[in-house]
Amino acid sequence: MVKKKSKISSERVISISAVVIVLLLWWTATHMGWTNEKLIPTPEKTWEAFVEVLSKGYKGNTLFQHIAASMQRLFIAFFWAFVIATPLGLISGFSTKVRAALEPIIEFYRPLPPLAYYTLLTLALGIENESKIALLFLACFAPIYVSCVSAVAKIKQDYILSAYTVGANKGQVFLYVIFPSCLADMFVGLRTAIGVAYTTLVAAEMVAATSGIGWMVLDAGNWFRNDIIFVGIIVMGITGLLIDLILKFVEKKIVPWSGKD
Repeated sequence: MVKKKSKISSERVISISAVVIVLLLWWTATHMGWTNEKLIPTPEKTWEAFVEVLSKGYKGNTLFQHIAASMQRLFIAFFWAFVIATPLGLISGFSTKVRAALEPIIEFYRPLPPLAYYTLLTLALGIENESKIALLFLACFAPIYVSCVSAVAKIKQDYILSAYTVGANKGQVFLYVIFPSCLADMFVGLRTAIGVAYTTLVAAEMVAATSGIGWMVLDAGNWFRNDIIFVGIIVMGITGLLIDLILKFVEKKIVPWSGKD
C-alpha cells in the first residue's frame, strides 16, 4: 500500500510540474519577445480577460451561461448517443447481420469532418439547437458504437459457450456475459466520444448561436480579442478535463477491475 500511494503521489507531482513548466514557458515566451503579443497574450492579460468575462460577461451572457449553453448541447447529444449507440454496438458485435447493415453507414460518415455535413443538418433541422445537438450526437455516436463492437469481439468464445452449456438463452448471454465483459471498453469509448464531441463543439456553435464557449471563442476572434480566445480555450480544456475525471470516477465505481491484471 505504501508503494502504491508513493507511486500515485509521484505521478501527481509530475502532472503538476508539467503544467507549471507550460505556464512558465508561456510567461517567458510572451515577456521575452519570442512571440507577437497581439497573437499570443501574456498570462496576465489572459487573467484580466478572464476576470472581465467573469464579472461583466460577454455579449449579454455571463461566463457561466456560456458554459451552461455548451454543456446543455453536449450532454443532450452525449446522452442520446450513449442510449442508442451502446445497445446497437453490442448487438452488432453479437450479430454479424446487424453489423453488416450498420457498419457501412457509420464507417462512411465517421471520417468526414463535421462541417462537411453540418450544412445538411441545418437545412433539415434549422439553425437552432436541434442541428447543433444532432451534429454533436453524430460526433459521439461513432466512437461509442465502434468501442462496443470491438469490446464484444474481445470476449472469449469459451465464456459464451459455457453460458449456453448451462442452459442460458441468447438474452441471458447478452445480459450476464457480454454486457459486463464490455464495460471497460465501453468507458474508453465514452471518454473518446466526449473528446471528439468537444472538438466539434466550436463547429456546432458557428451558425446562429449567441451563447456557448465555442461561440464566444469564434466571436472574440472576429474582434481580435485573442485574450478572450485564450480564456475560452482554457475554460473548454478545464471543463473537458473535469468531465473526463468524472467518467474515470464512475468507471472505477462500476468497473473496479478495469486496468488490473
